Amino acid sequence: MSLLSGHARLAGILGWPVSHSRSPRLHGHWLARHGVDGAYVPLPVRPERFADAVRALADLGFRGANVTIPHKEAAFAVCTSVDATAHRAGAVNTLVFRDGGIEGSNTDGWGFLRNCEEAAPGWAPAAGPVVILGAGGSARAVAAALLDAGCPRVTLVNRTPARADALARALGGPIEVADRPPLEDAAMLVNTTSLGMQGQPGLEIDLAPLPAGAVVADIVYVPRETPLLAAARARGLAAVEGLGMLLHQARPGFAAWFGVTPQVDADLRAVVGGDIPAR
Repeated sequence: MSLLSGHARLAGILGWPVSHSRSPRLHGHWLARHGVDGAYVPLPVRPERFADAVRALADLGFRGANVTIPHKEAAFAVCTSVDATAHRAGAVNTLVFRDGGIEGSNTDGWGFLRNCEEAAPGWAPAAGPVVILGAGGSARAVAAALLDAGCPRVTLVNRTPARADALARALGGPIEVADRPPLEDAAMLVNTTSLGMQGQPGLEIDLAPLPAGAVVADIVYVPRETPLLAAARARGLAAVEGLGMLLHQARPGFAAWFGVTPQVDADLRAVVGGDIPAR
C-alpha cells in the first residue's frame, strides 16, 4: 500500500447509505496498480446535507466524487455546469471539481455501452431495436445512451405505463412504450429493474421469441448470473452481466480525478466481484 503525500489527489463516493458500495475497492485497485498518490473514500451523507457536503469537498481540495442513491438528482441541482450526458439522464453520478466550479456528468449509459461492446463484440447500438424493462433512472441512462449512439428504436416496458410514457416524452426520438416486450424483432433485451437481484423475485419472461442473434443484458450484478442471463445462455444467446457496467462507468471519473485512464480486466473483476455469488 502506497503512502499518501501532502499532494495526494482525493476523491470518493457520496451516498446514504454508502457502506455497501464497491467503488472504494474498485478505485483503490486502480490507484495501487498505477502508483497514484491519491485516495478514494466512502462518504456517507444524509440527503438534507448533500449540497453543503459537495461544496465542502470542493473547498477541501477534493478532485471530485461519484454519486449514488439517493443523491443523483440532487447532484444535478448542485452543479455549476452539467454535460449532455447528465442532461439526457436527468441525473449526475460523477462530479469533477475544477477552477472553482462543480462539473457534473452521467457515465452510467457510457458504461453500459462499453460493457456490452466488450461482452458481445458483434453487437452495436445500430444493430436493431432494443427492448428495455423498467423506467427508472437506470433505464433513462441506458435508453439515452442507446438512442444517442444510433439505436433505431427503443421500446420501454414498465409495470407502471405512465412512468414509461413520461420517460419516453422526456427523451424524445424513436422511443415508444408497450404493455408487452416486442421481442420478435429485438436485437437486444435489457433488464434495468431489480428483478433477479439476490433477495428479489426472478424476472419471468419467455425469451423464445428473441431472434437467434439477439443480446440479453442485465444491469443486476448480485448474483453475477441472474435467472434472466442463465435463460439467455441456455438459448445460446449472448448474455451481458451487470458487473461490467459498474466497472466501465467508473473509468471517466478516475481519469478526470487521477490523471490516468484505467482499463477493465480480469484482475479488476476478481477484486471487485470475486465474492459475489455466481448464481
